[in-house]
Amino acid sequence: MTLPRATTVPSRRLAAVAGVRGFRLIVKPGRGETYGLTIEEAYGEVGSVFATAVVTLTPQQTGRVVDALFAAVKRSGHQPSVLAFTRKAPIRLTEPDGLRLALILLVTQPIAKNERVRALVAGVNAMSTEETYYWYSKCVGVGANRACKALRTLLSDN
Repeated sequence: MTLPRATTVPSRRLAAVAGVRGFRLIVKPGRGETYGLTIEEAYGEVGSVFATAVVTLTPQQTGRVVDALFAAVKRSGHQPSVLAFTRKAPIRLTEPDGLRLALILLVTQPIAKNERVRALVAGVNAMSTEETYYWYSKCVGVGANRACKALRTLLSDN
């Protein structure tokens, strides 16, 4: 008796499926040459994408986390120059980089003190990928306000 052979999927098909979940940055022009941002969690391929907004920042809030923003864009394979106030198309981010940036934006959004914002950004950047996934799920799920507050308390001593 012979057993049927397992079929393998060609690698190009796996490559087409990989990266179905990701994040997108939408640039919102402000006054002058400033811009705000909306980060969206996106599902699907290029032709049909379902996206939901995670967090929106004003131009002032964007200016406080610009280093983390440029780092995420660069790690996702884009030049930092794609972040321009005239940008119309969304900027696609890889899942880990978009997730880390979204967590940074969620945690720092209500903070006014620049030194505390820097401490929070450094704390999120020091996390492992698994920790960022855990905290992101907490900060967008049920009880998100409490989770964000707990993470802010954990990462900064102010």
